[in-house]
This record gives sequence, structure tokens and C-alpha cells, in this order.
Amino acid sequence: MITQKWPIAGLVLTVFLLSSQIMSVYAQTDSSQSVIVRSVTLEGNVKTKDRIILREMTLHVGDSVRLADLPGRVQWDQRNINNTTLFVTVDVTTQITPAADSTQLAQLDLTVVMKERWYIIAYPVFDLADRNFNEWWYDRGRDFRRVVYGGRLSYRNVTGTNDRLQVVIERGFLQRTILSYSKPYIDKAQKIGLRVDVSYATNKEIPYRTQFDKWVYTKSEDVLRERAYASLTLTNRRGLYHYHTFDTRYTRNTIADTVARLNPDYFLDGRTRQQFLAMSYNYRYDRRDNVVFPLVGKLFTAFVGVSGILPSDNFNFLDLSASMTRYWSMGGRFYGAGSLRARATWPTRQPYFNLRGLGSSIDMVRGYELYVIDGQRTAIWRNSVRYQLLNVRKQLNWLHVRQFNTVPIAVYLTAFGDAGYVSSTVAEQYQSRLANQLLAGTGLSVDIVSFYNLVMRFSGTVNAQGNKGFFFNLAKEF
Repeated sequence: MITQKWPIAGLVLTVFLLSSQIMSVYAQTDSSQSVIVRSVTLEGNVKTKDRIILREMTLHVGDSVRLADLPGRVQWDQRNINNTTLFVTVDVTTQITPAADSTQLAQLDLTVVMKERWYIIAYPVFDLADRNFNEWWYDRGRDFRRVVYGGRLSYRNVTGTNDRLQVVIERGFLQRTILSYSKPYIDKAQKIGLRVDVSYATNKEIPYRTQFDKWVYTKSEDVLRERAYASLTLTNRRGLYHYHTFDTRYTRNTIADTVARLNPDYFLDGRTRQQFLAMSYNYRYDRRDNVVFPLVGKLFTAFVGVSGILPSDNFNFLDLSASMTRYWSMGGRFYGAGSLRARATWPTRQPYFNLRGLGSSIDMVRGYELYVIDGQRTAIWRNSVRYQLLNVRKQLNWLHVRQFNTVPIAVYLTAFGDAGYVSSTVAEQYQSRLANQLLAGTGLSVDIVSFYNLVMRFSGTVNAQGNKGFFFNLAKEF
């Protein structure tokens, strides 16, 4: 039973400071002077085309740069190339040749050394159907009948232009097939990108309502829900850090009569079919040192989505959200992070299937990993202080596959404090104990970051209701 008491005197609140610099000494050179870029040499990009790498750099042949600004410029160019997630390692070195006389500028030679990833990964799927590992472990009795199995093919950098082909075939608790292809640039200026997705999924066991902030499931020998969609996404990247995304998606969902009888509000008014055309726009300003596990930088996102554009559509929905996150160095091995995120949806009366508040990996107040809190408006404030315990790069010389014999490993001890709120008009209907009140959680975690974008997090938390927990989360992107 959840009780209304505070187990802690206060939450960990992060003080926002911004400090990031790279130390470098250029002997016998005045840092107020400028140098001119004479050459940019790329090494190690066996498949990746040069233009994809140069697109990420601010320093090009013929550019002049003040020596005082050079370390920061080089550092961010290295980070930008690394954030393409095409390489295991990226190193940038500089060499300055003094000018022959005072009427000329010194010359700068840049060398970028990369080690490419293994781009074709076909692997078996053995995954959990639940929202996260913790829900499966604590609430679903570690039931292996709730697993998803099958195979996935992820083919990155198909043509050497950072494009991606993905094929997913999953069976078991969930039957799903996905086909996706994305190409970041289809124009000569490398600004416009395109993505196509097609998906079809069926379930014989689904959550049909929420009770006490937990999903309640029903199952059958027959299919209870079908979901299908096709989408076309257009992207526009301005400069290095500004991303615009325009998405058009047609969705068709159906449920069995059994589900509609159990919860007539599943699609509203006892309907068994939901079909609609949706269009959305997303803006992202992303200047982080590492997109997988950022330590320094800024991220801002804004989203607007409209569903129910066609006259035949039976679902109308407006979705607005925005978030801003800041990461900064606190000196030494300490790093801070603070994030604000808000979301609002209309109309007030929404199908249960589309009604989501807090409970996903993105919209989560840490300490409430086991709860799903439904509502039409949400707000989250997340704060962290990290201490770097370890940051090394292991070279496995005995492994003669270059894409796998370099293993970066970083370990962080993180203290965090979060707060959130869900505004809900269905709290009484679904017997929610957490909606329409302040949510707060704090705790400690050990975060392990390794190659191929693998992040493992072990967390101990306590929330405002006095519930304590130990949770494990895994994030991985190919």
C-alpha cells in the first residue's frame, strides 16, 4: 500500500554551472594570432565517405581560426564525428607550421583518425514484452512466457553515407514485423534526409486498463489487437546542431470485441477500430558531447502532432511537448545535468489506448519505474550529479577484428533527484493513487558505458511515498 509520507528531508537539487574547456599548449606561438587550415586528412574511414565526416566539422581547408579558439573547435569537431555513431573511436590531432614571415599566417594540418564499427549486425532477439526489466522482474513473476524472440537485421552505413536498413521479425508474446530505411542526406548540400517505415504487430495478451497505476492484462487464444502503420519522414538539418523533422503517418488499429466489452473507452464508445492520418513536426537543437551518455552540452526539443486529418478518421488528437536539458562540468571528475520536460494533449476525453502520462523510459520520474500514471498533462524535472570512477580504452590485441578489438569503458557514480506531476481527469475512473499530486524520487546509480552504445545502469531509489527499490536498465543502439 502506498502511504503519503516523505522518507527524506529533501531532494537532491542540482546547481546549474557551466564549465568546459580543453587544455593545450602551442609553444612559441601567440594565442591571439590566427592560423589557416592547410589540410584535413581522414584516416580509417574504410567505408564511410569523406563528405559524411567533413559535414560534421567546423574546420575546413582555407578556414582561419584564432589559436585561442582552436582547442575548443577541435574538441567539438571530434565530438560531432563521434556522435554519428559510425565509429568505435575518433581522434583528432593538429600540427602547426609557423609562418615564413610576419605577412603570412601559420598553417594548420588536421588529421582525423577513426576506427569504424561493424555495420552489419544480424542477431537473435530474446527480449521482454514488458515496459522494462524491472516490471517483468517484480510485477510479472519473471515469467518467461512474456518474452519476445526472433531476429533483427541492422545494416548501418549501407552506402557509406550513414544510411540504415532495419528488418525486425519478432514472435512469442508479441508478433511484429518492421521494415525501415533511412538516409540522412538525399541532396547535394547534405541537408535533406528521408526515412520510410512499415510495421505490423499483433497481440494475444494486452493491457486493457490501468488500476492503482498498474496495467491490467487480458489474454486469449485468438488475436486481441492488431496494429499497423506506414510513415514517411522528411528531415532537414541546418548547420551542425539544428534538426527539423516532418512526419506523415497512417495508422490502423483494431481490437477484439472482448477488449471493447472489458473497457468501452479503449477506443472510446465501444469501438473496435481506430484509423487516422497524423502529421507532426519536431525541432531538436542537439549540442552534446556524446549522444549516448552526455557529460557536457545542451539539448532542446519541441514537438507538435495532429491526428485525425482525413474526414474518414475516427481519432482526433493534438499533442504538444517540449524539453530542455543541460549538461556541464563541475570541475575535476564531477558532472551535473538538469532537465525539464512538459507535455499536454487534447481533447480531455481520450481513448485509453492513447492516454499516456508517466511510465515510459523518456517520461519517467526515477523511483516510479513500476508504475504507469495516466493523464493528459505531464511535467518532469530531473537532476543528476555524476562522478567519473573510470574512463579507459582497452585494446584487445589478441582479437584480430578491428571493429571489436578496441573497448572503451567508463563507469560513473550518479546521485539524482527528480520531481514530476500528472494532471488527469481519469484518476478516479482508473483508481490512480499517484495522479494529480507531486511525485518525487531520489537515489544513487552506477552507470557503465561501453562500446557499441551499450549503457548499463544499476539504481537504488526511494520515492515520496516511501517505496524503495533496486532497478536495472539497459540501453543499446546499433
